[in-house]
Amino acid sequence: MGWQGEEENGKAVWILHAQAPLVSPQSWPPQLPPAQSEIMKVVNLKQAILQAWKERWSDYQWAINMKKFFPKGATWDILNLADALLEQAMIGPSPNPLILSYLKYAISSQMVSYSSVLTAISKFDDFSRDLCVQALLDIMDMFCDRLSCHGKAEECIGLCRALLSALHWLLRCTAASAERLREGLEAGTPAAGEKQLAMCLQRLEKTLSSTKNRALLHIAKLEEASSWTAIEHSLLKLGEILANLSNPQLRSQAEQCGTLIRSIPMMLSVHAEQMNKTGFPTVHAVILLEGTMNLTGETQSLVEQLTMVKRMQHIPTPLFVLEIWKACFVGLIESPEGTEELKWTAFTFLKIPQVLVKLKKYSHGDKDFTEDVNCAFEFLLKLTPLLDKADQRCNCDCTNFLLQECGKQGLLSEASVNNLMAKRKADREHAPQQKSGENANIQPNIQLILRAEPTVTNILKTMDADHSKSPEGLLGVLGHMLSGKSLDLLLAAAAATGKLKSFARKFINLNEFTTYGSEESTKPASVRALLFDISFLMLCHVAQTYGSEVILSESRTGAEVPFFETWMQTCMPEEGKILNPDHPCFRPDSTKVESLVALLNNSSEMKLVQMKWHEACLSISAAILEILNAWENGVLAFESIQKITDNIKGKVCSLAVCAVAWLVAHVRMLGLDEREKSLQMIRQLAGPLFSENTLQFYNERVVIMNSILERMCADVLQQTATQIKFPSTGVDTMPYWNLLPPKRPIKEVLTDIFAKVLEKGWVDSRSIHIFDTLLHMGGVYWFCNNLIKELLKETRKEHALRAVELLYSIFCLDMQQVTLVLLGHILPGLLTDSSKWHSLMDPPGTALAKLAVWCALSSYSSHKGQASTRQKKRHREDIEDYISLFPLDDVQPSKLMRLLSSNEDDANILSSPTDRSMSSSLSASQLHTVNMRDPLNRVLANLFLLISSILGSRTAGPHTQFVQWFMEECVDCLEQGGRGSVLQFMPFTTVSTTFLALLLVLGPRRSPWSREGPPSPWDSTPTTSHPASSISVCGRCRNW
Repeated sequence: MGWQGEEENGKAVWILHAQAPLVSPQSWPPQLPPAQSEIMKVVNLKQAILQAWKERWSDYQWAINMKKFFPKGATWDILNLADALLEQAMIGPSPNPLILSYLKYAISSQMVSYSSVLTAISKFDDFSRDLCVQALLDIMDMFCDRLSCHGKAEECIGLCRALLSALHWLLRCTAASAERLREGLEAGTPAAGEKQLAMCLQRLEKTLSSTKNRALLHIAKLEEASSWTAIEHSLLKLGEILANLSNPQLRSQAEQCGTLIRSIPMMLSVHAEQMNKTGFPTVHAVILLEGTMNLTGETQSLVEQLTMVKRMQHIPTPLFVLEIWKACFVGLIESPEGTEELKWTAFTFLKIPQVLVKLKKYSHGDKDFTEDVNCAFEFLLKLTPLLDKADQRCNCDCTNFLLQECGKQGLLSEASVNNLMAKRKADREHAPQQKSGENANIQPNIQLILRAEPTVTNILKTMDADHSKSPEGLLGVLGHMLSGKSLDLLLAAAAATGKLKSFARKFINLNEFTTYGSEESTKPASVRALLFDISFLMLCHVAQTYGSEVILSESRTGAEVPFFETWMQTCMPEEGKILNPDHPCFRPDSTKVESLVALLNNSSEMKLVQMKWHEACLSISAAILEILNAWENGVLAFESIQKITDNIKGKVCSLAVCAVAWLVAHVRMLGLDEREKSLQMIRQLAGPLFSENTLQFYNERVVIMNSILERMCADVLQQTATQIKFPSTGVDTMPYWNLLPPKRPIKEVLTDIFAKVLEKGWVDSRSIHIFDTLLHMGGVYWFCNNLIKELLKETRKEHALRAVELLYSIFCLDMQQVTLVLLGHILPGLLTDSSKWHSLMDPPGTALAKLAVWCALSSYSSHKGQASTRQKKRHREDIEDYISLFPLDDVQPSKLMRLLSSNEDDANILSSPTDRSMSSSLSASQLHTVNMRDPLNRVLANLFLLISSILGSRTAGPHTQFVQWFMEECVDCLEQGGRGSVLQFMPFTTVSTTFLALLLVLGPRRSPWSREGPPSPWDSTPTTSHPASSISVCGRCRNW
């Protein structure tokens, strides 16, 4: 039977299918005269689809035969394959599953474009057929969140228009489903309509939640204004129908979709605001990092780091200063109540003005910098919500205090200060009420910190006096320091002004002085015990809050180490430090231990006269072990244990601290069923005192003791799943502890938190502490390698650059070690493995080159200085043995050179230049002036040797392009005046090989910068093969 046409919406096709004789695939399709029109091609396409359905071809069998039957000249979109498949599939009341499988296969194998499928779907308008509508929604669900187009500009515009048509269709379908639901509610059968409406809203939400899809719709709106008008009408109609909908979840979902649609016309203006933003996340994160974790760091190192960031990122001075103030206010607002809040207050109002004073010296002129600071404050005053929030948190006018401090330091003129104060005062009149009845009479922390600064100086002078002449007067000063939050205020002020180390040294001397007293009566003995106890507790508190490095003195040959330093290094639990309970420091003279055990067990109260407190602190661990053994063997009852623990903490709290320090180390070594008695003893030592205390300032000392014990026990209690309730002061003493979510791999946590930080565009204090914990747990290589992998996933230039800024600030947690890993392990691995070269393409490759140069410059400019407190206290793993990685003997090939020469036969594996060693590649002056025993110097020298090897090889690809970006960034940062150039490690031959490599990549073409002129030297020898003819070009870069 012949073709009967397409009357009545394709019914004739079904007649053909019913009556036509079976045709084998080998004899199909029938030969058509060349004069047939395009309509006949569509007819043949429909015949092929029906033949496939009749013979029940599988989806891949159908695709093979279609490609075999139809010529390659015309694309499937021109033949309207998607339209034909949907037309045949949707003829009956339910969709044809086999023909739908052909369409899904065509979509998955990219036989048809997304735009043609969306256009075909938008032609369906019989929304009463539920099964057909659901099938179309399922097809849209396959690709609506990953639309793409590979082709000419017209095809890309076609995708935008098709998406706009599909959006209109979805709105019409949603409106029809809502109308049916309303009718069903009136008739009492709402189930069917509600299900279809939920499906429509789900596809709408999925399509519109993609920023890329909304951008495509915005383009289509500009192209098709009339179609957008139709969408707005459909949206209004849908809103009217859904207004009376009883299901709140569906109504909320519909409102959210409507909001997304209405936001599409505003996308350009919102994007323009984001592109012109004045935020610099690196500066923000560096300030947050210093304020949160390194208050005791040297001001000069922070100034140098900020100056380098400013130069590398070309930040104007007013915006640079503005970003510093913004970060300070954000830190103040989000800092936890208690010690952290005081530290941030001291950092903002005491340390940062000193930092700006030093930055002023780096500027071209005092007048210019003063104007820049004034301009920064003008910008800051426009951030009214930020300032109002800070004022509310600090219970005062923060900007007023800040302006006063800047005026005192000469950063602002008096006229500028008065002008800015007046502007802020006018703004505050419209701000919410700052003070409530509860805190109206509470002094702001800012005032207290500013008053604490001169008090620190006075206390240091008092501590310089002879302790033996007026111990009672000194005790009164120390007792006043213990009241309320005075100690934390003084310590924060001392840390921010660089006086904390001197402060700690004075207390170490005091503690050493009070360890032993001869020929003393009861009252001097009690004063000496109190001075010892207070100084011991203060030093423990300083070590836990600001790091033990603040306590340690510089090593001096032959000098006697003070008792507290010895005890802290060998006996005090710290994060990352595992103590051995059987260490000799815990096993003093047995006679002293026996006398101490007898004193604790038999006496009604602790003996004070002629007590050697340092010996008691060192002997208490062995005494506790004896008491534990007696308790476990039934010699001592619980009442005796309670009496002993009361004696330990009843007079001198430092004995309880030393006892718990040993118990923490002891519990780690015990089995699960052996820990009960030790943990019970910790509970007794941390609990309330059951007897009366007779020494002064006991309650104040107990508050500090409990804070110290809680920090000491935190790790072991978590590991043993034990809970001990320490007396609470109403403030979280460990706000940044235990931030990692339980039962999640740390790699997932790392990628999760980095994705959130990248989405926000800045790092907050909590994220910094999570990154620091992950760095500590996973190690430097694991941490750096996984974050670099996240960077290489970025495919958009602006996102990659933002990731670089954030990663640089995250790497500041331990810049020295991260740089060694990045330049010594990760980059060589990427550059020498051809399977990873694709990851170095632009934009992630450019971003990685920028990050590597920034890290190299920062580390090289500061690696001769002192490591910061946060870097020193971290436990080092053994993988960073850079002397063995890059040995000094150039005759012995390093691991890197062995890697480079591992497979000389493979053209894609770089081979090392056998005639070039490190000594021959560097100049004589370089070898004499550079200390090649320094790990960073060796890593830099070997990296540039690898770069020279890459440029001298015969393989071009993304790795050679990466080398070019790396060198360009080095030169760019050098031009910005960066201190200490890493280019001094570059071999002499690198410049010439760079030039030759670029010429080779250009191929046989003439130099692009000389269109006319004398011929190239290569052109004068036409019979000789071109030097570029031997180059092996990576397949991804043949169009490079």
